[in-house]
Amino acid sequence: MAKIITQGGLIYPRDLAPTPLDTDYGDKTIYGRVAGISVGSEWEATLSDGADKPYLSIPGRGGAFSYPLSTVTTGTHGTRQIQSAPMLVRYPDTAYKAHGNYGVHYSLTLPLVNKTNQPQTVAVTLQTPFKKNEYADRLIFSRRPEGQVFFRGTVQVNYEDRQGKPQERFFHLVQRQGQKGEPLVRFNLKPGEQRKVEVDFLYPPRCNSSPSFNRGKYATFLR
Repeated sequence: MAKIITQGGLIYPRDLAPTPLDTDYGDKTIYGRVAGISVGSEWEATLSDGADKPYLSIPGRGGAFSYPLSTVTTGTHGTRQIQSAPMLVRYPDTAYKAHGNYGVHYSLTLPLVNKTNQPQTVAVTLQTPFKKNEYADRLIFSRRPEGQVFFRGTVQVNYEDRQGKPQERFFHLVQRQGQKGEPLVRFNLKPGEQRKVEVDFLYPPRCNSSPSFNRGKYATFLR
């Protein structure tokens, strides 16, 4: 047994080989299984209006905006930003990038401010829309999400209530492809009022696995 462990080879092929990085097969791209060591273990960011603006203005009443997390080559949602971490080492028949960023700790800060002249209700949501490479102005969901689970994990949300007392909440989310998420936190902001919200989670391993041809790599969105 020891000889097999130390000298034995793996059975090949184990899965469909990934599409080379310099090849564009569009929706028929094969990402492959992620097996190796990727660069980085934490994604820490403050979401704001700009580098010189330490706040995030909420949209007008009835409006919303979303930030994609873990985008891939054929699923940038019009941002042209591929967020998959590069691999330091990998098995030769597995993914070239850490699609999904499995096991990465996301620590996101939202310094929300109401710059309108009306009081508004703010809701922070995590959701799983259909993967698209275009439509920067919209997300597409299913009225009845069915099939395989595409996100399953625990999310921590920290914020201060109206009295300035710190609140800490944990949510175990199970979302299917094309599923809208329920608000993790909802509160009111008066005109000019600012409230910081922190969202933390480990991107769960294998949460995006799918038997589909393109390996079902879908982005999770923070709204």
